[in-house]
Amino acid sequence: MNAPDRVDVLIAGGGLVGAALAVFLGQHPAFRALDIAVVEARPFSDNFGGAQFDPRVVAIAESARARLAEAGVWSDALAARACPYYRMEVRDSAGTGAIHFDCTEIHRPDLGHIVENSALLGPLHKTIESMDNVRFIYSAIADVRRLDGGDSLLLSLADGSELTAPLVIAADGGNSLVRERCDFELRAWDYGHSAIVATVSGELDHNFVARQWFTDYGPLAFLPLRTAEGDCRFVSIVWSLNHEEAERLMACDEEAFCRELTQAGEYSLGSIVSISRRFLLPLRQRHAVNYVQPGVALVGDAAHTIHPLAGQGVNLGFADASVLAEELGRALERGLPLGHLSALERYQRRRKPANLAMMAAMEGFKRLFDAGPPVVRLLRNDGMNLLDRLGPMKNRLIRQAMGL
Repeated sequence: MNAPDRVDVLIAGGGLVGAALAVFLGQHPAFRALDIAVVEARPFSDNFGGAQFDPRVVAIAESARARLAEAGVWSDALAARACPYYRMEVRDSAGTGAIHFDCTEIHRPDLGHIVENSALLGPLHKTIESMDNVRFIYSAIADVRRLDGGDSLLLSLADGSELTAPLVIAADGGNSLVRERCDFELRAWDYGHSAIVATVSGELDHNFVARQWFTDYGPLAFLPLRTAEGDCRFVSIVWSLNHEEAERLMACDEEAFCRELTQAGEYSLGSIVSISRRFLLPLRQRHAVNYVQPGVALVGDAAHTIHPLAGQGVNLGFADASVLAEELGRALERGLPLGHLSALERYQRRRKPANLAMMAAMEGFKRLFDAGPPVVRLLRNDGMNLLDRLGPMKNRLIRQAMGL
């Protein structure tokens, strides 16, 4: 058998967070002479365009957009395909409570952008392909184990080849094989919700407003999209519901589903007139007790997954990638070997509190808006309306969500 191919840094997973990490590392001066490999099952392919939207979208906060722009990924072409939103409305469908956010109130050009996964992943992969110190290896990961002595990991790939590296970074998602094989302790629980994801169009333009309703069955989000021609009647929906209600709605035909969605969305787009294929995704929260071991680090969903109600998951992952690149670069400049636990622990200390705080906030919101007694609903609605009137507090909240 041939000897394993040895690389300096191995990133398991070339999705949004793994690809962003590869770009951040590849551009760092300390990594210019190193060999960085990204293991991904297959090359990127963008099959979407016009009114055919990728069903997977992300809400990019300003802090993440600025970091991507600094790396040269956020180009004019990407900005043209992304859809900014200037206002955001959060409503309690069980009452009159509502909060309105407006970019003009915080003196910003927008509150964020809704971007299709493929629209962002393409530029990330293109940037990687232009680098001399980063390369893709296209194959699925079949197994992971530590070599004798424990200073490196060996990855066996589906094509029969093997890779070894002194530092492996798991960016392989919520069901991370690297995390499992390296015996990271994981805390996980079911939210009791599934999310229906689809792209719909209405009679009216969304006017660059992101909308969210908290219903008795779970939160519903309308995330604005636009075609290259400027058609703004499209939104991506993320409708989180208890499992029974989600299954019922998935069983509806398109006409019946659009009718119920129109009502749940309070006719904000007029009637919903078309819908793409619907996808049903079970929602679970996961958090690794530790993000690091000697020679291994977890980033993005491999380290933590949260409820999608605030769209913060990928932003947490981009922040993981940025901080990890900084700490690894600092370690190399100090002469420490790749995978040294002290550098990885600095990454964990910087990211774990922020991730836990966001996870706790999302769990709190979910519990607060679960159907409850009338007195709880009354207090909840009064609280939302009070916050809406407290401009400085409300604006501080949205600036924090934007990472500003």
